[in-house]
Amino acid sequence: MFKRICKIIFVRHGSTIYTEQNRLYDIEDYPPLNEKGKEEMQKASNWLKINSPNIDKIYTSSSLRSIQSARIIAKNCKTDFEITDNLFERKAGIWGGLTFDQIEKKYPDMLNQYHKNPCSFWPDGGESTIEVISRTKKIIDDIVNSNYQKRIVVITHEGVIQSAVSLALGVTPENQTKIYAPTGSITQISYFTEWASLVYSGFIPN
Repeated sequence: MFKRICKIIFVRHGSTIYTEQNRLYDIEDYPPLNEKGKEEMQKASNWLKINSPNIDKIYTSSSLRSIQSARIIAKNCKTDFEITDNLFERKAGIWGGLTFDQIEKKYPDMLNQYHKNPCSFWPDGGESTIEVISRTKKIIDDIVNSNYQKRIVVITHEGVIQSAVSLALGVTPENQTKIYAPTGSITQISYFTEWASLVYSGFIPN
């Protein structure tokens, strides 16, 4: 019988005006959740309250949209939350605030470099896919090692959740962006001594 050492439920923060516009952005204090995002988090919190009632701790990234999401979940699940470093969204660098259509017009050569080498290339001030995976591994290891046999909720961003799933399943960095993690979605990974098991991914509560 395998002994689980920690269960983490990853929740992607609720929708904002930028996620609906499909913009790259890593600003911490803007934008806030929009009405759709608040509804997504209420549905997520209701689902967690029923299906995972014994949550021991909630961690959240320091972005406004994540903290707002954490407040909704923490209130409904009656569990405190902790703001944690290194759960932030992928650093966008000079592409921040732009859609990929805008990037194609403004930085066509850089976008071409990214398409040729999507794992290790990212423009100035940003993070490559490999760098995001490395950061995610460290913060997950820290959370797992600090929460033996506990049930944890982590409220974070698409890039971190995709990295967590790819680490659990051994997905190559080239294929990581194919992992579905929309706003308001829930992903559970169980961590064992030598390996991790994906229980469900990208689930959107009704």
